[in-house]
Amino acid sequence: MKIVDILKPVFIKLPLNSSTKPDSIKELLASINRNDIIRDQEKVLNAVFEREKIMSTGVGNGVAIPHCKHSDCKEFAVALGISKEGVDFDAIDKKPANIIFLLIGPEDQPGIHIRLLSRISRIISKDEVRQNVLKCETPQQLHDLLSVEESKLFGKN
Repeated sequence: MKIVDILKPVFIKLPLNSSTKPDSIKELLASINRNDIIRDQEKVLNAVFEREKIMSTGVGNGVAIPHCKHSDCKEFAVALGISKEGVDFDAIDKKPANIIFLLIGPEDQPGIHIRLLSRISRIISKDEVRQNVLKCETPQQLHDLLSVEESKLFGKN
C-alpha cells in the first residue's frame, strides 16, 4: 500500500491552522473524517491521544507522526499538516514539528500499519525532502512531491 494512495490532497492542511499538539491532531483527524472513513471520530481521537501518552510521536527533525489503530477506522488514511511556526510535539530533539503526518487504520491489520509508518519515516528522513515539503504551496504540489519521493524509494508498488 502506497502512502500517496491513502494521503489524498483533501487530507493535506497547508497551512495547518492549529498551534498545539491536541488541536493539530483534531484538525488533521477532522479532514479525514469528512470523507466517511471513521465511524466515531471521538473514539479515534482518544485512541491517538492514548498512543501519545505511551510515547511522543515527535520523531525529531521537525517531524511528528501521530497514529493509531482502532476498530472505528474503516480503512487506512493519512492526513498531513504543515506548520510554518511549528507545533510542540515533545520531540526527542526538543524541536517543534513543522511536518505532521496523522496515520489511522483498522486495528485488525497491524502489519500494514507498521509498514505505513515505516514508509512515512523513510520518505521524510532526508533533509532535502523535508525542505522541499516546506516549500510546497498547494496540497496537490505536496502530494505530487511525496509521490515522486515514494516512487524513488519503493518503486511503483
